[in-house]
Amino acid sequence: MVQTYGARIGWVDLPRHIRLQAERIAGGQVTAAVSQNGGFSPGTADRVVLGDGRRAFVKAVSTSHNERSVELARNEAHVTARMPGHAPVPRLLGSYDDGEWIVLVLEDVEGRHPRTPWVGEEVAATAGALRDLASAVTPPPLTGLPDAADHLAPHFAGWDLIAADPPPDLDLWVRAHLDDLRRAADRGLAAVRHGETLAHCDIRADNLLVRPDGTVRVVDWAWASIGPDWLDTVLLGMNVLVHGGDDRVLAGVDPRAAADVIAGFTGYLRERSRHPSPGIPHVRDFQRAQADAVLPWLRERLVTG
Repeated sequence: MVQTYGARIGWVDLPRHIRLQAERIAGGQVTAAVSQNGGFSPGTADRVVLGDGRRAFVKAVSTSHNERSVELARNEAHVTARMPGHAPVPRLLGSYDDGEWIVLVLEDVEGRHPRTPWVGEEVAATAGALRDLASAVTPPPLTGLPDAADHLAPHFAGWDLIAADPPPDLDLWVRAHLDDLRRAADRGLAAVRHGETLAHCDIRADNLLVRPDGTVRVVDWAWASIGPDWLDTVLLGMNVLVHGGDDRVLAGVDPRAAADVIAGFTGYLRERSRHPSPGIPHVRDFQRAQADAVLPWLRERLVTG
């Protein structure tokens, strides 16, 4: 089984001045911290308890771990700080950024990741949360974010890059249909160009929390952009497919648009899986496994010719 998380540092690994900044934001001394799996940032993801019993969630990473992870954390802080209170996302309590280290202190959401393979009631709860989310962030609560098509254009060029330099182990069906996959990715970009919703753009089981009451919160907002209100639902459908479920969650989305967008993301995952990722082990195997899992679905639904 492919590991679905990276290697993280923990609360005790943080420099003292960074721990003090996190405590300053949280409003008390941390007396206990439990590191969380999930995601591929090399930084912390710690549920912490303060001396007065209050809880918070601390994320911290430095440029010495991975510069891109710092950039993504900055994006997440910028977006999460501006979320409306009724959106199904954790509240940002505050952040600290000294150019080397960035710290986010968030509301600690009591919950767990959805079960995988996905189960029906959790798919339905997540789809409902995404509908509520789209309603809460349309129009977007902040400016300056990229359009989804501009944001995704470099990623959706994955099939172009593969066509220019096919790997020796490329799936035979993919090799025979590279032109169709490239056209599908282009159509997918066109489909997400028009929209006025703040989209998460990285919906996966490890970026979701199921609360004890069965409701769902959407976490980790590093990839947010402005797109159509159905984009995150397509990504939910893709993640369900990755884990062996069916595509019923996509019933309300135009089938061709869904297939084209999934083709674009699959090309990105397959292309990125062949490049090293310093400081973030396992992520390339994870991306390759996702792409391979979705290909049978694409074979049946891709518009060819």
